[in-house]
Amino acid sequence: MRLTLTEEKATLLATLYGKALDAKSPHPILGDRMASEVIGRIDHDFTKTGITPGSANAVALRARFMDRWAGEFLDRHPEAIVLQPGCGLDTRVFRMDPPPSIRWYDLDYPEVIELRERLFPGRPGYAMIGSSATDLDWLERVPDDAPVLVIAEGLLYYLDPAKGPELLRAVVERFPGGQFVFDALSRTGLRLQKLNKPVQKAGATVHWGVEGPAELEAIHPRLRCVSAVSAFEIDGFADLSMTHRMSAWIVKALPGMKRSAAFYRLEF
Repeated sequence: MRLTLTEEKATLLATLYGKALDAKSPHPILGDRMASEVIGRIDHDFTKTGITPGSANAVALRARFMDRWAGEFLDRHPEAIVLQPGCGLDTRVFRMDPPPSIRWYDLDYPEVIELRERLFPGRPGYAMIGSSATDLDWLERVPDDAPVLVIAEGLLYYLDPAKGPELLRAVVERFPGGQFVFDALSRTGLRLQKLNKPVQKAGATVHWGVEGPAELEAIHPRLRCVSAVSAFEIDGFADLSMTHRMSAWIVKALPGMKRSAAFYRLEF
Protein backbone atom coordinates (compact mmCIF):
# COMPACT_ATOMS: atom_id res chain seq x y z
CA MET A 1 0.00 0.00 0.00
CA ARG A 2 1.69 3.20 -1.20
CA LEU A 3 1.10 6.51 0.60
CA THR A 4 1.24 10.13 -0.46
CA LEU A 5 0.84 12.42 2.54
CA THR A 6 2.15 15.94 3.06
CA GLU A 7 2.73 18.47 5.86
CA GLU A 8 1.09 17.65 9.20
CA LYS A 9 -0.61 14.56 7.73
CA ALA A 10 2.84 13.13 6.95
CA THR A 11 3.89 13.34 10.60
CA LEU A 12 1.58 10.39 11.35
CA LEU A 13 4.09 8.19 9.54
CA ALA A 14 6.89 9.29 11.87
CA THR A 15 4.75 8.64 14.94
CA LEU A 16 3.71 5.21 13.71
CA TYR A 17 7.29 4.31 12.83
CA GLY A 18 8.55 5.43 16.21
CA LYS A 19 6.10 3.14 17.99
CA ALA A 20 6.98 0.28 15.65
CA LEU A 21 10.71 0.67 16.31
CA ASP A 22 10.02 0.67 20.03
CA ALA A 23 7.97 -2.52 19.71
CA LYS A 24 10.90 -4.25 17.98
CA SER A 25 13.48 -3.12 20.53
CA PRO A 26 14.84 -5.53 23.17
CA HIS A 27 13.28 -3.48 25.99
CA PRO A 28 10.16 -1.73 24.61
CA ILE A 29 8.61 1.18 26.43
CA LEU A 30 5.15 0.97 24.84
CA GLY A 31 5.29 -2.43 23.17
CA ASP A 32 2.82 -1.52 20.41
CA ARG A 33 3.03 -4.68 18.30
CA MET A 34 0.14 -3.57 16.12
CA ALA A 35 2.13 -0.51 14.98
CA SER A 36 4.90 -2.87 13.93
CA GLU A 37 2.43 -5.01 11.96
CA VAL A 38 0.87 -2.01 10.22
CA ILE A 39 4.11 -0.54 8.86
CA GLY A 40 4.79 -3.90 7.25
CA ARG A 41 1.67 -3.37 5.12
CA ILE A 42 2.62 0.11 3.92
CA ASP A 43 4.89 0.71 0.93
CA HIS A 44 6.96 3.57 2.29
CA ASP A 45 10.59 4.23 3.18
CA PHE A 46 10.07 4.98 6.86
CA THR A 47 13.74 5.79 7.36
CA LYS A 48 12.98 9.10 5.59
CA THR A 49 10.66 10.20 8.41
CA GLY A 50 13.60 11.40 10.49
CA ILE A 51 12.81 9.00 13.34
CA THR A 52 15.80 7.28 14.96
CA PRO A 53 15.83 4.58 17.65
CA GLY A 54 16.47 7.33 20.22
CA SER A 55 13.59 9.53 19.11
CA ALA A 56 11.39 6.41 18.77
CA ASN A 57 11.80 5.88 22.51
CA ALA A 58 10.57 9.42 23.13
CA VAL A 59 7.52 8.82 20.90
CA ALA A 60 6.71 5.64 22.81
CA LEU A 61 7.17 7.35 26.16
CA ARG A 62 4.74 10.12 25.20
CA ALA A 63 2.12 7.60 24.14
CA ARG A 64 2.55 5.52 27.30
CA PHE A 65 2.14 8.59 29.49
CA MET A 66 -1.05 9.62 27.71
CA ASP A 67 -2.38 6.04 27.83
CA ARG A 68 -2.04 6.12 31.61
CA TRP A 69 -3.95 9.37 31.99
CA ALA A 70 -6.62 8.12 29.60
CA GLY A 71 -6.88 4.82 31.47
CA GLU A 72 -7.42 6.62 34.78
CA PHE A 73 -10.40 8.49 33.34
CA LEU A 74 -11.93 5.40 31.73
CA ASP A 75 -11.57 3.42 34.96
CA ARG A 76 -13.75 6.05 36.64
CA HIS A 77 -16.18 6.36 33.72
CA PRO A 78 -16.77 2.89 32.20
CA GLU A 79 -19.48 4.23 29.86
CA ALA A 80 -17.63 7.29 28.62
CA ILE A 81 -17.33 8.67 25.13
CA VAL A 82 -13.76 8.97 23.77
CA LEU A 83 -12.82 11.43 21.04
CA GLN A 84 -9.38 11.24 19.48
CA PRO A 85 -9.05 14.09 16.95
CA GLY A 86 -5.98 13.94 14.73
CA CYS A 87 -5.71 10.21 15.40
CA GLY A 88 -3.48 9.50 12.39
CA LEU A 89 -2.58 5.80 12.39
CA ASP A 90 -2.55 5.55 16.16
CA THR A 91 -3.54 2.15 17.58
CA ARG A 92 -4.60 3.39 21.03
CA VAL A 93 -8.12 1.92 20.92
CA PHE A 94 -6.66 -1.53 20.24
CA ARG A 95 -3.77 -1.04 22.65
CA MET A 96 -6.02 0.02 25.54
CA ASP A 97 -8.81 -2.39 24.49
CA PRO A 98 -11.70 -0.65 26.29
CA PRO A 99 -14.98 -2.55 26.88
CA PRO A 100 -17.84 -2.11 24.36
CA SER A 101 -19.56 0.21 26.87
CA ILE A 102 -16.94 2.82 25.92
CA ARG A 103 -17.95 4.58 22.70
CA TRP A 104 -14.70 5.52 20.96
CA TYR A 105 -14.42 7.85 17.95
CA ASP A 106 -11.18 8.33 16.02
CA LEU A 107 -11.17 11.46 13.87
CA ASP A 108 -8.87 12.69 11.12
CA TYR A 109 -8.90 14.02 7.57
CA PRO A 110 -11.01 11.87 5.18
CA GLU A 111 -7.96 10.52 3.35
CA VAL A 112 -6.40 9.43 6.66
CA ILE A 113 -9.62 7.74 7.79
CA GLU A 114 -9.87 5.97 4.44
CA LEU A 115 -6.38 4.63 5.07
CA ARG A 116 -7.30 3.57 8.61
CA GLU A 117 -10.33 1.69 7.28
CA ARG A 118 -8.01 -0.31 5.01
CA LEU A 119 -5.45 -1.04 7.72
CA PHE A 120 -7.42 -1.57 10.93
CA PRO A 121 -10.24 -3.97 11.83
CA GLY A 122 -13.56 -2.90 13.28
CA ARG A 123 -14.47 -3.54 16.89
CA PRO A 124 -17.56 -3.08 19.10
CA GLY A 125 -18.10 0.48 20.26
CA TYR A 126 -15.61 1.91 17.79
CA ALA A 127 -16.20 4.32 14.90
CA MET A 128 -14.13 6.59 12.66
CA ILE A 129 -15.02 10.05 11.35
CA GLY A 130 -13.40 11.69 8.36
CA SER A 131 -13.14 15.42 8.99
CA SER A 132 -10.77 18.20 9.92
CA ALA A 133 -10.78 18.55 13.70
CA THR A 134 -11.58 22.25 13.38
CA ASP A 135 -14.60 21.74 11.09
CA LEU A 136 -16.87 21.43 14.10
CA ASP A 137 -19.85 19.93 12.26
CA TRP A 138 -18.36 16.51 13.04
CA LEU A 139 -19.42 16.89 16.68
CA GLU A 140 -23.05 16.47 15.62
CA ARG A 141 -22.20 12.87 14.71
CA VAL A 142 -21.19 12.07 18.28
CA PRO A 143 -23.70 11.41 21.11
CA ASP A 144 -23.56 13.82 24.04
CA ASP A 145 -25.16 11.73 26.77
CA ALA A 146 -22.06 10.73 28.77
CA PRO A 147 -18.77 12.15 30.08
CA VAL A 148 -16.24 12.64 27.31
CA LEU A 149 -12.51 12.05 27.17
CA VAL A 150 -10.65 13.94 24.44
CA ILE A 151 -7.18 12.56 23.69
CA ALA A 152 -5.12 14.83 21.43
CA GLU A 153 -1.64 13.40 20.97
CA GLY A 154 0.63 15.50 18.79
CA LEU A 155 -2.24 17.61 17.46
CA LEU A 156 -2.96 20.93 19.13
CA TYR A 157 0.23 22.74 18.15
CA TYR A 158 -0.60 22.18 14.48
CA LEU A 159 -3.92 24.02 14.84
CA ASP A 160 -4.52 27.68 14.16
CA PRO A 161 -4.27 29.66 17.44
CA ALA A 162 -7.89 30.76 17.02
CA LYS A 163 -9.28 27.43 15.82
CA GLY A 164 -7.69 25.36 18.60
CA PRO A 165 -9.51 27.14 21.44
CA GLU A 166 -12.73 27.02 19.40
CA LEU A 167 -12.45 23.24 19.33
CA LEU A 168 -12.03 23.04 23.11
CA ARG A 169 -14.94 25.42 23.70
CA ALA A 170 -17.23 23.44 21.37
CA VAL A 171 -16.51 20.21 23.24
CA VAL A 172 -17.07 21.80 26.65
CA GLU A 173 -20.39 23.27 25.55
CA ARG A 174 -21.67 20.02 24.02
CA PHE A 175 -20.95 17.51 26.80
CA PRO A 176 -22.08 17.34 30.44
CA GLY A 177 -18.51 16.95 31.65
CA GLY A 178 -15.23 15.34 30.84
CA GLN A 179 -11.53 15.70 30.40
CA PHE A 180 -8.93 16.73 27.82
CA VAL A 181 -5.57 14.93 27.74
CA PHE A 182 -2.98 16.40 25.38
CA ASP A 183 0.57 17.53 24.82
CA ALA A 184 1.39 21.14 23.98
CA LEU A 185 4.27 23.42 23.11
CA SER A 186 4.98 26.87 24.47
CA ARG A 187 5.79 29.62 22.02
CA THR A 188 9.46 28.93 22.69
CA GLY A 189 8.72 25.27 22.00
CA LEU A 190 7.23 26.22 18.65
CA ARG A 191 10.47 27.89 17.63
CA LEU A 192 12.47 24.85 18.70
CA GLN A 193 10.49 22.65 16.30
CA LYS A 194 12.72 23.97 13.55
CA LEU A 195 15.24 21.48 14.99
CA ASN A 196 12.75 18.59 15.03
CA LYS A 197 13.77 16.20 12.23
CA PRO A 198 10.35 14.50 11.71
CA VAL A 199 8.62 17.90 11.49
CA GLN A 200 11.28 19.10 9.04
CA LYS A 201 11.03 15.98 6.89
CA ALA A 202 7.23 16.24 6.70
CA GLY A 203 7.33 19.93 5.81
CA ALA A 204 4.87 20.57 8.65
CA THR A 205 4.40 23.84 10.54
CA VAL A 206 3.38 24.30 14.17
CA HIS A 207 1.19 27.28 15.06
CA TRP A 208 -0.44 27.24 18.49
CA GLY A 209 1.74 27.78 21.53
CA VAL A 210 0.42 27.48 25.09
CA GLU A 211 2.19 29.28 27.93
CA GLY A 212 0.58 27.44 30.83
CA PRO A 213 -2.58 26.40 32.69
CA ALA A 214 -3.99 29.93 33.09
CA GLU A 215 -4.02 30.43 29.33
CA LEU A 216 -5.91 27.15 28.88
CA GLU A 217 -8.40 27.83 31.67
CA ALA A 218 -9.20 31.19 30.08
CA ILE A 219 -10.61 29.41 27.03
CA HIS A 220 -13.84 28.56 28.87
CA PRO A 221 -15.13 29.23 32.42
CA ARG A 222 -15.78 25.51 33.01
CA LEU A 223 -12.21 24.46 32.27
CA ARG A 224 -9.89 23.60 35.15
CA CYS A 225 -6.32 22.37 34.79
CA VAL A 226 -5.77 19.40 37.11
CA SER A 227 -2.34 18.35 35.80
CA ALA A 228 0.50 20.12 34.02
CA VAL A 229 3.70 18.11 33.63
CA SER A 230 6.86 19.04 31.78
CA ALA A 231 7.62 16.60 28.98
CA PHE A 232 11.16 16.44 30.38
CA GLU A 233 10.02 15.14 33.76
CA ILE A 234 7.55 12.37 32.98
CA ASP A 235 8.04 8.89 34.38
CA GLY A 236 10.55 6.94 32.31
CA PHE A 237 12.44 9.90 30.84
CA ALA A 238 15.55 8.81 32.72
CA ASP A 239 15.52 5.58 30.67
CA LEU A 240 15.87 7.35 27.33
CA SER A 241 19.12 7.72 25.40
CA MET A 242 22.01 9.70 26.79
CA THR A 243 21.40 12.35 24.10
CA HIS A 244 17.80 12.82 25.21
CA ARG A 245 18.76 12.92 28.89
CA MET A 246 21.46 15.51 28.27
CA SER A 247 19.09 17.60 26.17
CA ALA A 248 16.53 17.50 28.97
CA TRP A 249 19.13 18.55 31.54
CA ILE A 250 20.15 21.52 29.40
CA VAL A 251 16.56 22.54 28.70
CA LYS A 252 15.55 22.41 32.36
CA ALA A 253 18.59 24.50 33.32
CA LEU A 254 17.53 27.36 31.03
CA PRO A 255 14.94 29.87 32.32
CA GLY A 256 11.52 29.38 30.75
CA MET A 257 12.50 26.21 28.88
CA LYS A 258 11.16 23.57 31.25
CA ARG A 259 7.60 24.06 29.97
CA SER A 260 8.56 24.37 26.31
CA ALA A 261 6.86 20.99 25.94
CA ALA A 262 4.29 19.78 28.45
CA PHE A 263 1.36 17.49 29.07
CA TYR A 264 -1.94 18.92 30.28
CA ARG A 265 -5.05 17.40 31.78
CA LEU A 266 -8.10 19.69 31.79
CA GLU A 267 -11.43 18.89 33.44
CA PHE A 268 -14.84 20.47 33.01
